Amino acid sequence: MYARPKTIYLPDTMTNWPWPRAVNPHYEAVKIETGAWFHSFETLDPELLKAFDKYDLAYAVALAHPTVSGEHLRVGCEVLDVQLVVDEVTDRSTAAGAKGIVDIVIDALHNPYKIRPEGEYIVGEMMRQCSARAMQTISTTCYPRFIDSFTTYLRAVAVEAIDREQGHCLGIDDHFKYRRETGGMLPWFALCGMEMNLPDEVYHHPAVVDMLECAADLITVDNDMVSYNKEQADGTDYNSLITVVMVEFGLDIGSAMGWAAAYHTKLKTRFINGLANIPSWGPSIDILVKEYLDGVGNWVRANYCWSFDDQRYFGTMAAEIQESRLVQLWPKVHSKAGILGGEGPY
Repeated sequence: MYARPKTIYLPDTMTNWPWPRAVNPHYEAVKIETGAWFHSFETLDPELLKAFDKYDLAYAVALAHPTVSGEHLRVGCEVLDVQLVVDEVTDRSTAAGAKGIVDIVIDALHNPYKIRPEGEYIVGEMMRQCSARAMQTISTTCYPRFIDSFTTYLRAVAVEAIDREQGHCLGIDDHFKYRRETGGMLPWFALCGMEMNLPDEVYHHPAVVDMLECAADLITVDNDMVSYNKEQADGTDYNSLITVVMVEFGLDIGSAMGWAAAYHTKLKTRFINGLANIPSWGPSIDILVKEYLDGVGNWVRANYCWSFDDQRYFGTMAAEIQESRLVQLWPKVHSKAGILGGEGPY
């Protein structure tokens, strides 16, 4: 049994990552627009409104998509707003409650012009409006990919709720496969193509698919390292890579962090090398492929930056922790009560 440390070292994983931090110039204007949009759904639980105001989701999207138009940045912001509601609500619901939410959102996603039933939980109308805006504005090849990948994410969220309820524990390999879907990154990689018509034979090519999976795994590792302190404190670290590594290899926290950092380095090498192995489809398509994969690579940087720029994981100590890499381990507390009392809102 390892002694519980008071401080943990947080490895710096993004040294020499080729994609620099950048922020979309439309950020401030779109933040105001989407803030008003989110708050227009007056029946949202006050705790969700509080979470929205605390986490600058528009800034996260502006980091992730620094070159898109204001119109497309707005689409991305609405997508992340819906994800916030889905994640916050289903994390605090029973498996049955989570499935009910997921069913509502999938129906609204696929039917953006269908009037939502009276009395339905408001996330259905949020998703409907978001899907309609995406249909009207993003490229014709991107929209169906977004719909498919967001549906995959939603169904994975419902399965995650079952696993949480039944206490399932995955090994490392299965954990990564699982998180590629539950982490919600695949819809965002689809949206990296929202301003281009990338051919299907490119998007579904095994070399490109491998790049997307690699990027999703990089983001999983980074996210689970920075979020571990918060999650171990509130008892939600059962789905953290750090916990999975500790259990599978019998490691303490520091050694598990070291394992994760080393694996992150391998993933970075795989991603960079993968760029050299992308086939050519001719000059005009190759330009799009480079732009698309640059967007995917930038997402890895954006996720890392937002983890420190936002106060979600480190509060006001974020800048100091980013410099020192030392994190004071918070005491364990009981998980906070569900926003909706654990039974879902409908």
